[in-house]
Amino acid sequence: MGEQLDRATAHSSPTPLIQDRELGTGTVTLVGAGPGDPALMTVAARDALASSTIVFYDRLGPTDDLASWAPQAELIDVGKLPGFHRVPQGEINRRLVLAAQQGHRVVRLKGGDPYVFGRGYEELVACRTANVPVQVIPGITSAIAVPGAAGIPVTFRELSQSFTVVTGHDPFSDEFCAALVTLVRSGGTVVILMGMQRLSGHLLQLRQHGLTAATPAAVIMNGCTAHQRLVTAEVAQLPHAVAEHGLSSPAVIVIGDVVSLAL
Repeated sequence: MGEQLDRATAHSSPTPLIQDRELGTGTVTLVGAGPGDPALMTVAARDALASSTIVFYDRLGPTDDLASWAPQAELIDVGKLPGFHRVPQGEINRRLVLAAQQGHRVVRLKGGDPYVFGRGYEELVACRTANVPVQVIPGITSAIAVPGAAGIPVTFRELSQSFTVVTGHDPFSDEFCAALVTLVRSGGTVVILMGMQRLSGHLLQLRQHGLTAATPAAVIMNGCTAHQRLVTAEVAQLPHAVAEHGLSSPAVIVIGDVVSLAL
């Protein structure tokens, strides 16, 4: 019946992980689950889950009702925590390919959109390299939806004519900081994902490259969920405000004049 798949965290389900299937008939679907509210998942996402036989899911995005959305499927948690990837990306790629080769209808469920810092394209390449049929179902990215749920439009005719989404996972280079400061000064909005661990450092870097200390900024934690929390402050005061209110990951950081419009 083929090589056994290693499992990180699996929930019981009617369908065993390894079955007597015709080899080589499986598929992989990379699914964006949206920013957190199950109501914001697409119809195509729900349809893919309903027909799946195995789901590899992340910690972000809606998963509380996953067993009912994918009643035939084995559910496997491959989620990553900040600074701790218990299932490395290369291993996730391997498991997707192996499950499809064993005949499964595989769903790779990701928070937000698979192609916005979700490493979805790496998984797509792994499947194509192995000649595994693969498709992508886009999702609503938290970079736009979470600020919106907090009353912050990433663009507004009178304040912001553009927005830029960046990852805060790694330190910013001097050149990158200078570019972001130029964007904000010219009426742009900067949205930082995965930036909470380096929040103080990133903001200090931006100020050292000319970002005004009084620039409006916000952190939205658990956006698009019942547990959403918002803190707004000037850039110079934001780290203190975040610490004072106990905000942490997952959160979206917004910098720019549009923050002044927050609810």
